[in-house]
Amino acid sequence: MIVPVDETNLPQAAVIHSVSWKESHRAFCAPDFIEAHTPDRQREYLSAKMKNGAQLFMLVEDVPVGIVSVTGGLIEDLYVLPDRQNRGYGTALLRYAISRCTGTPTLWILENNVNAGRLYRRMGFRETGRKNAITNGLDEIEFALTRNPVDKGERI
Repeated sequence: MIVPVDETNLPQAAVIHSVSWKESHRAFCAPDFIEAHTPDRQREYLSAKMKNGAQLFMLVEDVPVGIVSVTGGLIEDLYVLPDRQNRGYGTALLRYAISRCTGTPTLWILENNVNAGRLYRRMGFRETGRKNAITNGLDEIEFALTRNPVDKGERI
């Protein structure tokens, strides 16, 4: 079940964001930078996003397992707890986020995030050619949805 995030379940969303972000960035970020992404810090980050118009959603099975945010057509913060990955939760959250977008769904990923790139391409996203330099030698790449499997009822 996917539910909106509000003040009552924001702490759970922040834990998901903290744990998942740390795991996904551990290989290329400094340890002190990784550890700074505590649940409290991520709660503040997510709260500020919601105050600025982002819609935040959480996927809950037996426990909360993943989150995603949508601002207009921009999809961000798609995170699934590491021990719950590869079970279709990311796909479910992405499909839901696509359905909540206004305009063309877009997102940005770090160029070294191979698993996310595979998911997004499978769902019909393609690189737009736009990039942001994150660090020396690491770019963030923009993807936009070119075909919508949600509308076509495709099985993913």
